[in-house]
Amino acid sequence: MGMLEGRFDENFFVTTIEQGIAWARESSMWPMTFGLACCAIEMMAVGGPRYDLDRFGAGAFRATPRQADLMVVAGTVNMKMASRVRRLYNQMPDPKFVIAMGACTCGGGPYYKYGYNVVKGVDLVVPVDVYIPGCPPRPEALMEGIMRIQDKVRGMRYLTKGQAIDLPIPARTGYIQLPPELDDADPVKALEKQIAWAKMNKEKATPTKA
Repeated sequence: MGMLEGRFDENFFVTTIEQGIAWARESSMWPMTFGLACCAIEMMAVGGPRYDLDRFGAGAFRATPRQADLMVVAGTVNMKMASRVRRLYNQMPDPKFVIAMGACTCGGGPYYKYGYNVVKGVDLVVPVDVYIPGCPPRPEALMEGIMRIQDKVRGMRYLTKGQAIDLPIPARTGYIQLPPELDDADPVKALEKQIAWAKMNKEKATPTKA
């Protein structure tokens, strides 16, 4: 873009089609109306006037997954609900994103050891983009999680083939923190840790035959 700088008036700007698409997507993030437990109360608070989620273009909660591109899993996911969560996720159009909100959603929370009917992390059911721990997390934490999703959308490539995708690591900012066993400065190693953790949780969640 260097050759075009300074050649137009101030009310013009130069961009690319990909950047335009990314700007439109990140500025119109539509969450699905979906709450499972007490963390959903904090999600409702974010949708109110005090926090003004419309500033991020995410204030229009949709009543159907076919009109939503963001699923905020807020609350405890039990074994019976897991299949419903997956079904709703499959009905969402691409590209779609998932935020795991709360300790129960991220890894089982207080039900991790003795909650036989609780899924030990919603990432066993659907792929998660941002983890927001807390019991429950503050509304500001969910707002930052949505901003990290916007960062991810901003780094996506829609038309350029073979170009590396510049995606930030959600775990490295503010409220969004991962436990040491899931986090690493190297994104490849962090992904390997998360896959190994998900496999371990799946083995723990699978009932053993007597």
